[in-house]
Amino acid sequence: MFGMIFQVSLLIINAIAILNEDRFLAKIGWLSSSRQVRDANTGFQQSYDQTTYGSGSSEVGMKDRLVDLIGAVRTLMRIPLIAINTLVILYELVWG
Repeated sequence: MFGMIFQVSLLIINAIAILNEDRFLAKIGWLSSSRQVRDANTGFQQSYDQTTYGSGSSEVGMKDRLVDLIGAVRTLMRIPLIAINTLVILYELVWG
């Protein structure tokens, strides 16, 4: 039972880790506010949301939290996922 839960969790984390912002997240409108926007005339520009700067309201929506979670998983879990996936593959090959 624990092995099945571990494998399902690993597959979900792998799915989150390989999401591409340009191919998938941008099409459904899930871009992070700190993502650099590519403009053909001016090159790369940093987009800033100044609507809440200094106003004291720190209310963040669920969608923004999910986008941040996806970005964090993609950034922090990249190297550990390689090692964990390698161990799981070797385990499945040896003990099937």
